[in-house]
Amino acid sequence: QNKFVRNFPTWMIQKLKKLLSLIVKFPSYWIEIVIIITAFRFLIVKAMPYDASEVQPTGAGADASFSSTSTGAAYLAYQELRKALVVSDAAAAQKAADRLSQALEDEQSEAVSITTSMAATSDLEEIRNLFSVLTASLDPLFRESLESGEIYQQFCPMAFEGKGGFWLSDKEEIRNPYYGDKMLTCGKVTEVITQ
Repeated sequence: QNKFVRNFPTWMIQKLKKLLSLIVKFPSYWIEIVIIITAFRFLIVKAMPYDASEVQPTGAGADASFSSTSTGAAYLAYQELRKALVVSDAAAAQKAADRLSQALEDEQSEAVSITTSMAATSDLEEIRNLFSVLTASLDPLFRESLESGEIYQQFCPMAFEGKGGFWLSDKEEIRNPYYGDKMLTCGKVTEVITQ
């Protein structure tokens, strides 16, 4: 059995099998059965394990510390933004983008412009598109300022219609900010950044 099926309680799998057999026996009731299956699917998603730590801000991700206090604050705000995208919370992403914009110094004008645009829109897909550009903009800053700890560069090959997208994480575990719960674990660690 694959991991996805193992996470379902046995009773749910049995009920689903019964519903499917009803479709075969009573094809005239297929609309009602489809509605029941849709509701059942909703229950299955709700029953899946949920990692609440993804939405809780942490003091220092992967114990990363930076040579500049403002870079450390920017990194923490970036992680808040990433976590908000993981749980598909546009409002939290906007707030985190605003905090990130305030944490960035004036010489990071491109990143400030991107985060300002992110804070101004409630369109989750637009925020995700900008997050990819933001990651490319902030990557050199975090690399150069990292004094200790680890940053995980991660990549989803499916993001942006197969073009792929990178992000930086304070955890090795994959939590995809581009798809959220649709493809939560899609991706891989491409580099562990250390100093």
